[in-house]
Amino acid sequence: MFVDSHCHLNFPELATNMDQVRASMQANEVGHALCVSVTLDKFPEVLAIAEQYPNMYASVGVHPDYEDIQEPTVAGLVALADHPRVVAIGETGLDYFRLTGDLNWQRERFRTHIRAARTSGKPLIIHTRNAAQDTLRLMQEEGAAEIGGVMHCFTESWEVAQAAIEMGFYISFSGIVTFKNAQALKEVAQKVPLEAMLIETDSPYLAPIPFRGKTNQPAYVRHVAEEIARLREIPLSQVMESTTRNFFSLFKHAQPCS
Repeated sequence: MFVDSHCHLNFPELATNMDQVRASMQANEVGHALCVSVTLDKFPEVLAIAEQYPNMYASVGVHPDYEDIQEPTVAGLVALADHPRVVAIGETGLDYFRLTGDLNWQRERFRTHIRAARTSGKPLIIHTRNAAQDTLRLMQEEGAAEIGGVMHCFTESWEVAQAAIEMGFYISFSGIVTFKNAQALKEVAQKVPLEAMLIETDSPYLAPIPFRGKTNQPAYVRHVAEEIARLREIPLSQVMESTTRNFFSLFKHAQPCS
């Protein structure tokens, strides 16, 4: 089976159609999915999905794109993470693409998440865009290597991937790797060791070819795996087995179900 290591099933594009989402997952051999939190006020929706479906899990965190909302605290994140269906802290990180100006609040929020992950013993889900060097610097300063995690929806250079892998982080590829104009990312996908790789959809966004421009869903993670297998000239089953094994190795609180 495949695992979608990062999706947003509580977003309205998918939340009202869960029966179809789950049926499509089954039809495409996608056995599990991690539903990722982006704000604290919507976290109960994320958790409810994980509580309702035994093959789905939750994270807790606040995305760097959201300004002027309830700020997380270390104690608050740790308390929310103390639930058997919560397997990770995030998504968190830095994004210098959508927001400009004094973004020190983003960096402080990121530090808060790293500290919460270390305290809770649950790994990090990291988002970085146009901020790779600051992201790596804060990871180093806050001891992120002690807990590990995943660089989700990776679009950075091979050098950034190497630095993250050296800190014990996995590199997760999304539907972007299937895009024709993503040649640099395709080359990274050829270099990242299989034992350090995850796959995801980031649905409802970033649908892979041949569904680009449409609403994404966990079932489409199969197309990400197919592209990686094609790029590396290896059997699809090898990508499936490696990325699924990696998921449950990283997210130790996620129990596979039959």
